[in-house]
Amino acid sequence: GSTGTRVHIFQFTRPPRETPTLTHETFKALKPGLSAYADDVEKSAQGIQELLDVAKQDIPFDFWKATPLVLKATAGLRLLPGEKAQKLLQKVKEVFKASPFLVGDDCVSIMNGTDEGVSAWITINFLTGSLKTPGGSSVGMLDLGGGSTQIAFLPRVEGTLQGSPPGYLTALRMFNRTYKLYSYSYLGLGLMSARLAILGGVEGQPAASLHELCAARVSEVLQNRVHRTEEVKHVDFYAFSYYYDLAAGVGLIDAEKGGSLVVGDFEIAAKYVCRTLETQPQSGPFACMDLTYVSLLLQEFGFPRSKVLK
Repeated sequence: GSTGTRVHIFQFTRPPRETPTLTHETFKALKPGLSAYADDVEKSAQGIQELLDVAKQDIPFDFWKATPLVLKATAGLRLLPGEKAQKLLQKVKEVFKASPFLVGDDCVSIMNGTDEGVSAWITINFLTGSLKTPGGSSVGMLDLGGGSTQIAFLPRVEGTLQGSPPGYLTALRMFNRTYKLYSYSYLGLGLMSARLAILGGVEGQPAASLHELCAARVSEVLQNRVHRTEEVKHVDFYAFSYYYDLAAGVGLIDAEKGGSLVVGDFEIAAKYVCRTLETQPQSGPFACMDLTYVSLLLQEFGFPRSKVLK
C-alpha cells in the first residue's frame, strides 16, 4: 500500500464440492510503504524479510514449499516513475526467491485499480457468505486508501450497465460463476493524495466557518472527478480502511468491533470537529479536513445522507 506494507496469511478449509471457508488469518503491518524506499532500494528488503519471518512462524514447516507467496502493490507504486517502481519490485522478487515459499515468475506485481476494487469486493462478499449462494444478494464495497479510493458492486439494474463509462465494468469468473462488476479506482483521491491536493489550493476566500471553507476547497478538488450511479442507493455497502479509521477516531463506530453509521454522520462529525478544532485539538490537525473530504466523496458517489454503511 501507499502508506505501509502488510502480510496476510490465510488458512482455508475446503469441504468437498463447497466454496472454501476461512479458518484463520494472521496480519502484520509495517510502515512506511515500499514507495518510501524509491531512492534507497536496498533498505526495502529489511521490512519484507521481517514480514516473511512472521509467515515462517505461522505456517507449519512442512507446508512452506506448497504455500504460494505473492506481493500486490497498489497506488503508492502506481504513482512512482516506472523505472523506480520496477527496481523496487525486482528487489522484492529477489527476497521472495530466496524464501522457502512457493513463488512464480509473476509473484510480484503492481495491481491495476480495477483489480484492487475487484479483490476487495471478493473479500467482503466471501467474508459475508454472499458467494456461497448462487444468485443470492451481494454487498458493495468502499475502500479509501492513501493514494487511491475504490468502489465496487454487482449491478442489478440495466441502467447502471448501460450508463457506466468505459473502464468501469469488468467481468470476473469465480467458483464456476461469472460476475459483471462495476469496479473503479480513483488514483489521486486516496486520503493522503487528497490532503495534498486540498492543501495545495489557491488562497482561500473568507468563509462563515472553517467547515464551509474546507468543504468549498474539497468540492473544487472533487469537481468532475467521480462517476455517480443511482444504484448505489439500493445496494448494501461495507466501507473500510480510512473510512473505518476516521469513523472510529471520532467515536461513530467501535474501534475494535466496527459497526454501522449513516453517510450523514460523517458530515455531522466534520462540522463538530471543525467547530471545536481550536479548543479540542486532540482529534489531530487533519481531522476536520479528512472528515469533510469523506463526507463529500460519499455524496459525490451518489450516497444519500440517510444511507447506512457497515
